[in-house]
Amino acid sequence: MTLNIPDFTRFARSQRDQIIGQSIGLPPMMGLIALASVITTSATVVIYGEAIWDPVKLSGTFAGPLVLLGLVVISIDTISCNIAANLVSSAYDFSSLSPKRISYRTGGMITAIICILIMPWKLLETSGGYIFVWLAGYSALLGPIAGILIADYWLIRKTELDVEALYRTDGRYTYRGGWNPVALIAFACGVLPNLPGFLAIAFPGSFGWIGEPWTSIYTWAWFVGLGLALAIYTLLMRRQPA
Repeated sequence: MTLNIPDFTRFARSQRDQIIGQSIGLPPMMGLIALASVITTSATVVIYGEAIWDPVKLSGTFAGPLVLLGLVVISIDTISCNIAANLVSSAYDFSSLSPKRISYRTGGMITAIICILIMPWKLLETSGGYIFVWLAGYSALLGPIAGILIADYWLIRKTELDVEALYRTDGRYTYRGGWNPVALIAFACGVLPNLPGFLAIAFPGSFGWIGEPWTSIYTWAWFVGLGLALAIYTLLMRRQPA
């Protein structure tokens, strides 16, 4: 949501509206959800003798109408969460590739099909695989992207953008054939330190020999990638001619 929140704030009527909306809607609510998850999972250790982190599996331990209620709540939560956090951004991205041929609705359908093809139930087979391979793995990619966006908008541009040039193929943001080499270098530098740790966690049979400090760096993949990419992008962009 940190990266694709502009897909929603673009419809805000003023800067004040989006600031209030994000301040109330994101940190408190997401923090509350995380706290509820930790409390619930910790309680299952005391009650059932094991950590049950899967809500569907936890619902199966109940009896009576609570099971149906729990499954309904989980279904609504899953659909609403995935539409907001995953489908909207992807639908816009696919539509932007060819606006004349791909509508927002078509982009959403493409996203839905891909979501089935990647077999997400495989990712949820184990808590370790889901958290330390999938979530930490793609956070190693998203962290550098966030760092580059923060550096470019706040440190390089000083929050000032030439809106018209954003839509021009020959504008100031075209760089080299539509790609900014500095951004690609910063992204690579942000991802590479996390790669050894990812290999050690995802493929312990082949890369189990990889240990400290790489596995510790990978534990903080999002923050490490963000910090490195932000610093390198800022340094290199400030050396570029105006």
